[in-house]
Amino acid sequence: MTEEKQESFASEQPAEPSGTEFSSGADIGGHHKRGGFTSKLGFVLAAAGSAVGLGNLWRFPYLAAKYGGGMFLLCYVLLAVTFGFSLLVLEIAIGRKTGKGVIGAFAALNKKFKWFGFICLVVPIIIIPYYSVIGGWVVRYIVAFLEGNGQLLGESANAATSAEFFSSFTADPWQPLIYFLIFGAATILVVVFGVQKGIERMSKILMPALAVLAIFLMIYVLCQPGAVEGVKKLFVPDFGDFTYETLLAALGQLFYSMSLAMCIMITYGSYMKKEASISGSARQISICDTLFAIVAALIIIPSIYAFSEDPESVASQSGPSLMFVQLPAVFNDIPGGRWIGAVFFVLVFFAALTSSISLAEAIVSVLRENCKLKRLPACAIVFGIMLVLGTLSSLGFGPLDMLQIDGKNLLDIFDYVSNSILMPLVAIGTCIIAGYFYDLNIISDEIGMRKKGTRIYFRIMIRYVAPLCMFAILISGIFLQL
Repeated sequence: MTEEKQESFASEQPAEPSGTEFSSGADIGGHHKRGGFTSKLGFVLAAAGSAVGLGNLWRFPYLAAKYGGGMFLLCYVLLAVTFGFSLLVLEIAIGRKTGKGVIGAFAALNKKFKWFGFICLVVPIIIIPYYSVIGGWVVRYIVAFLEGNGQLLGESANAATSAEFFSSFTADPWQPLIYFLIFGAATILVVVFGVQKGIERMSKILMPALAVLAIFLMIYVLCQPGAVEGVKKLFVPDFGDFTYETLLAALGQLFYSMSLAMCIMITYGSYMKKEASISGSARQISICDTLFAIVAALIIIPSIYAFSEDPESVASQSGPSLMFVQLPAVFNDIPGGRWIGAVFFVLVFFAALTSSISLAEAIVSVLRENCKLKRLPACAIVFGIMLVLGTLSSLGFGPLDMLQIDGKNLLDIFDYVSNSILMPLVAIGTCIIAGYFYDLNIISDEIGMRKKGTRIYFRIMIRYVAPLCMFAILISGIFLQL
């Protein structure tokens, strides 16, 4: 069926989309009924806030330090402007074209694949509870630095006392739950107010604040003696460091960092104004995300090289160990470390909050659309899911630490299943459905691709390159656990 015939058919039967035959999202998806972002800036800040999260702060610096520094950064940037950008514009375009949440979006692309939307929805349902638990840890560390906790600060404080503080806190059955509830409640409170008055308004506050704090910390750290060695590590590529592992690590980080395959970009795309440029917005989101990742690395890596006796070992620590054990020990040695530590964890809190808000909204959008719920009951259901699964994740470090699989506690299990298994599968499925069971020319039109060469490049990326890259991430994620 030609594109002209498709559009004609869609205008005749707008209420019954089938396969690739439907009109604009405003017609079939209730774009006007759903409301949306009031401006392109609001959309970009909200989407960038989703992308800028814990992955930038504790995963990017660790991977950069472990996989060649400048070589890793070079691979990351090259992948960002090719693979990452293509997947980002695809998800945003699917959302805006259909004007629906993730379940309705895939049903609109092809009614045979409505079931795939349910699989996609599992990703944010699994991620947001344990993400909020970690957000609660961040709140606790803000309090600890503000009160000058002796295990994190002082003459006797070091990596060992910092590790002891983290272990005793997470093993406590009640403290982590209290801080988890604080973070979770903050997330839901923003989402309750809706897209414009909640998400967009808060993004316009948090994102500039995030930028100011990040730049302040970066400048402060770079002024410290010895920090230049960390800068060289990050920016000077050594082509002898290039391996397939470097490329795979950069590919995986880009995938997680840009909030791909989490239902977020499809959901936010459905709220996007028709006159806004998808490619222009996606470019700005990618730039914001990449710049923040680099700034985060410029905060963490130079500070480690300036104040740690074994910077290579410390910098290569991943996840909670880097964020909650090694960095507090480093802050203890930095002049004014108490306040620098507090500012740093406020920065982490803002980054985590903007991401958790987007995850919650992805679920709320589906509940409102498919279950015909108002926003408040939908938010209450999401908060209930967060409480149940988040409590399990939190207690997995204490009373439920015996519930382990292959040495992984409950939080690690949720993280592994969502990040290493489900997200790559969702991304592969999205590319296959859009690339083989729908007319990519319609998506290209929605994006605003006018040049034939650009359309061919996009088709190659979605049909062949992106699925192969995602399959490589999936296989590596599985084999790393064997």
